[in-house]
Amino acid sequence: MEITWTAVVARRMRRHFLTEAAETPVDAVRAMCGAHAQIAAAGDVSVAVRVDGANRESVQGDEGLVKTFGPRGTVHLLPLDDLPMWTGALSALSALPGGGQHPEPIRMTPDELDQVVAAIGEALADADLTVDELTEEVVRRTGEWARTPTIPAFQGAWARWRQAVYLAAHAGVLCHGPMRGRLTTYSNPHRLRPFEPMPAEKALTELLHRYLYSYGPATPQQFARWLKATPTTVKPYFDDLPQVVLNGQTAWAAPGDDEFPDDRADGVRLLPYFDAYGVGSYPRELLFPGKAFERATARGQAGNYPLLLVDGVVAGVWHQKKTGRKLHVTVEALTPLNRRRRTLLDAEVDRLAAILGCAPSLTLGDVTVGPHA
Repeated sequence: MEITWTAVVARRMRRHFLTEAAETPVDAVRAMCGAHAQIAAAGDVSVAVRVDGANRESVQGDEGLVKTFGPRGTVHLLPLDDLPMWTGALSALSALPGGGQHPEPIRMTPDELDQVVAAIGEALADADLTVDELTEEVVRRTGEWARTPTIPAFQGAWARWRQAVYLAAHAGVLCHGPMRGRLTTYSNPHRLRPFEPMPAEKALTELLHRYLYSYGPATPQQFARWLKATPTTVKPYFDDLPQVVLNGQTAWAAPGDDEFPDDRADGVRLLPYFDAYGVGSYPRELLFPGKAFERATARGQAGNYPLLLVDGVVAGVWHQKKTGRKLHVTVEALTPLNRRRRTLLDAEVDRLAAILGCAPSLTLGDVTVGPHA
């Protein structure tokens, strides 16, 4: 079956709750296959823009979400109910040769990694701990070798045991806990709700089907890139899945998922840094057409700039700056905005300001700051 890019965009926008709002933050996060939350404010906004009436506080207060290390070893918001699938899939990928390992000579041995993951789970079983507190507990349970500064960091080097932080999350024994002032704490997700990681084959199959439902059709190479795995690892999971032709190339869809709308995406949306729609969607050259590819990606890597979407494809970038209770938004549009689109853009800025609890201000012009600014 041959499908059009217009139909793919319309379907993805609807399934990402970017045309009609989700009922809850959990629904929105599940639809995105996780919300990237390395930048906390951006993660909260990613979810809130998809839920009517939501703001940062309501996203942060949703007890159905957990902040932990998700795909690509980066911090994500994930539905608590989905941790069996995520831990089953991600722990299987981490166990593969070369799965996120640090280079020699700082790399920990498999036995050392097992010791540290077990120590983390035990230390967090009854308490939320800061990094410094967790360091002492891990060292007490394993040995001084775990304290050795080896991981390059912004100011010196981190302790050796911290190589295992995301592995502990993938094993299901670590997640983010409540903030302690300005300090991050870690917790054990089993204190929120006990669970068992799903068997690897079942978990990876389920995760692939969810990804294809939200971002498909897609190829093994695209799924592997999103997951930070190798195409060889994920390709067997595509066996027997339905195939379609998109832009002259073969792509795969989820089982029984042959719904492609006749309508087209319509409207204007502002998405923050690392929003899942931009990070997980392919082909890049179609989602970021023409000048947008150079302006809004880093050699094809998405997430570095907040995105202006027009009719579901990237048509510019934007930047925000808070001054007191005022939110100043600058939008650099790469396509002309007629009166109707300008009205829709005004509404997007108003919604963004409401999410952040600010008064809005909009300027159309060049964004002069670099990525992550």
